[in-house]
Amino acid sequence: MALVVFRRFPGSLYGTPHCPALIKHHVDKKLADQTCDDCALPTRKIITHTRMTATLKLLKPVKYKVFSSPFAYSATQSMAYWSVGSSTRQGGQDLPEHHSLHCAARKNKNIASIASSQRGLGFGKASISNASTLQPGSPCAVRVDEEDVEVFDSLEDIRVFLQLRPEYQLHSYTRSETCQPLSVSEGELILHKVTVYQSSLQPEVIVDYFCKLSTLPAEQHPGLLPRSSFALLCQLSVKNIQLFHIEDLISILKAFVGLGIPRSHPILDVYETRFCHQVWKMSLNQLLLVADLWRYLGRRVPRFLNIFFSYLNLHWKELSLSQLIHLIYIIGESREVPQDLMQKLELLIVKYIDLINLEEVGTICLGFFKSSSSLSEFVMRKIGDLACADMKNLSNRALVHILKMFRFTHVDHVKFMKQFGEIAPQRIPSLGVQGVMHLTLACSALRFLDERVMNAVAASLPPRVAHCRSKDVAKILWSFGTLNYKPPNTEEFYSSLINEIQRKMPEFNQYPEHLLTCLLGLAFSEYFPTEFINIALSPGFVRLAQEKSKFELSKELYTLDGTVGIECPDYRGNRLSSDLQKEASAKLWDLARKDMTSKPEFLEAFSLLETMLGGPQYIMHHMILPHTRSSDMEVQLDANRKPIPFNRDAIPTDDVAKIKLKPVGVSLTDDLMNQLLKGKPRGSFKREIESKTRQQPMELDNKGAINMEDAHCNVADTLGTMEVAGPCPPVQIETPLVKLAIQLTNRNQYSYGSRDLLGLHNMKRRQLVRLGYRVVELPYWEWFPLLKRTRLEKLAYLHEKVFTAL
Repeated sequence: MALVVFRRFPGSLYGTPHCPALIKHHVDKKLADQTCDDCALPTRKIITHTRMTATLKLLKPVKYKVFSSPFAYSATQSMAYWSVGSSTRQGGQDLPEHHSLHCAARKNKNIASIASSQRGLGFGKASISNASTLQPGSPCAVRVDEEDVEVFDSLEDIRVFLQLRPEYQLHSYTRSETCQPLSVSEGELILHKVTVYQSSLQPEVIVDYFCKLSTLPAEQHPGLLPRSSFALLCQLSVKNIQLFHIEDLISILKAFVGLGIPRSHPILDVYETRFCHQVWKMSLNQLLLVADLWRYLGRRVPRFLNIFFSYLNLHWKELSLSQLIHLIYIIGESREVPQDLMQKLELLIVKYIDLINLEEVGTICLGFFKSSSSLSEFVMRKIGDLACADMKNLSNRALVHILKMFRFTHVDHVKFMKQFGEIAPQRIPSLGVQGVMHLTLACSALRFLDERVMNAVAASLPPRVAHCRSKDVAKILWSFGTLNYKPPNTEEFYSSLINEIQRKMPEFNQYPEHLLTCLLGLAFSEYFPTEFINIALSPGFVRLAQEKSKFELSKELYTLDGTVGIECPDYRGNRLSSDLQKEASAKLWDLARKDMTSKPEFLEAFSLLETMLGGPQYIMHHMILPHTRSSDMEVQLDANRKPIPFNRDAIPTDDVAKIKLKPVGVSLTDDLMNQLLKGKPRGSFKREIESKTRQQPMELDNKGAINMEDAHCNVADTLGTMEVAGPCPPVQIETPLVKLAIQLTNRNQYSYGSRDLLGLHNMKRRQLVRLGYRVVELPYWEWFPLLKRTRLEKLAYLHEKVFTAL
């Protein structure tokens, strides 16, 4: 079997691409080259293309190993010489993106993934089941060859748990099963017998022939599958399929695995249908073994699994510990399962929790995570306790899988995260980039900022950034941006990832959501690569994002567009259309309004502020920056620190109509008309009007503000005392001296256990300041305790917050 080695170097075939132009705007723009205090990367360094390119030229070339498999190209012709009565099913045959094509070369234990998008977590050789070599400070945990870290078998890697108990051998498939190898001459003899004795072959002989042919040397398999004699054997098996016992069917399915039958082969349709008919006659061990064989073939079998799950709903209490763990693994790989069955399985997890080892804990977490099934907080805390009890011996594999489930359930196990922060920096060099991505993403999802972990990630990535998929680049940039953290090697870290975006553009066209994730993560950290922003907001890419992605990306596009509009005043590239802006704004406002008005703490704060200020005209709940996805309470103050009634929509039309109006004009009498026609001096005319009306003309305050002596007075009552002429011209409101954006924050807007804002919320405040707003925060650690205090204490607190903002 030929070994083909591909080398990938940073840069394209046409040379190292230039770094896209960046715009980095700071709040203080007096000096063009001034460095922001909170940013380790000066403006002038960011926009220097040659310096960033030079950084990447120092990167170590990365090697990819791909094993040649002629079988992959010839297998599709294997059924050209026979026909099957049932039609070939086209749907549901594609594996998830991380699954690699099953081929004969998998007998090599160190086979690499065929494409970077099909790689798994990449735990490397150093990640063994007990992780004894990965204890902090051990040489293997620190000095791991880069190529070894990235080379692994994505199928076998997550099946390590099957080696931990002998019971697993009863219901799982393993390639280590010893069998007598078949010589080439013996194989030729069998194929000759199939051709000669085809009409008289008994079912047990057909089974025996399949089993023996599967033991041929692996290099013979590609040549065997297209042969007409083998196709005839397949046809005979279909003809006699009703005569096979369950053990015979399983043996033939094992032979298919050994021969590397492609998952799209039409004979597998026939066998799946037959197994569906046999489910209720099979034992739990047999059902698990068949499901495992389908998994090894890389074929999705939703019909079989649906019937299997129905069977399990009646027999779930009979599952042993090994059967339970194996079942959860199979469920995770199939991705779909009835949630009522998962709830039953969770009860069994609680039953066996004290007997489960750490590798099996990782398998449980991965299975539930992949099937989008949640575990209760109680079970997650038990899992965290188990991991904490022996964290040093927790394998990299299990560690990542457990973190995935903590990320999915949002359970905050403080002790686990603290111990994770202690061991992760030593583990990161022994993790593949996908494992590093999952660790980083878990930290951001849990709002857990540990500088040791983030610094280790930032130091580890630049030398092997070419191993990243587009998803890895996106999630890592998002994580650092979300946690609002810049590592010591900020320039090297961001320049390597930004340059990698250029090389990953073909992948971003396949997964447009990943490019938007990259750009938003960069925006949180005040990096704006204008070349990629121009692409992301182009009509073609917007259309691609709407049509090709499985996600609804209008909010992401709108957030990026609104951010660029505020923070990149010199940007002249593509922008989102007004229709899409309006559509996204309406969706976001609907979500934000429902979210805030469902919170008692917000409603009370808004009501008290309205009372304190004098009425609904003085406060407005809206999205000052719609693209930031959250709303604020806006208040405007004049030069005398008095509220301005800027919210004209606050009073309902019916209430305005109820206000009794007195005319301030004059009646047009004959005498008055005569005077007008004859003409009189201007002063005399004014005195005439005043004498007719017996009233001085009303003068509206040109500031438009209503002087408020009593903070609790109602603005409607004040308006009721005014006597206004018929159609009144609009009042001219003075430009406010201060515009306040009052924010009621919650703990999810900060890093865990700190008062440091996360990336999106920090970016929002940055943009509010740019637009001239003063941000007034009602932090949860101050406001929530006040909810139990008296009304006067709350009013005093709010008064101080609002009127000391200047």
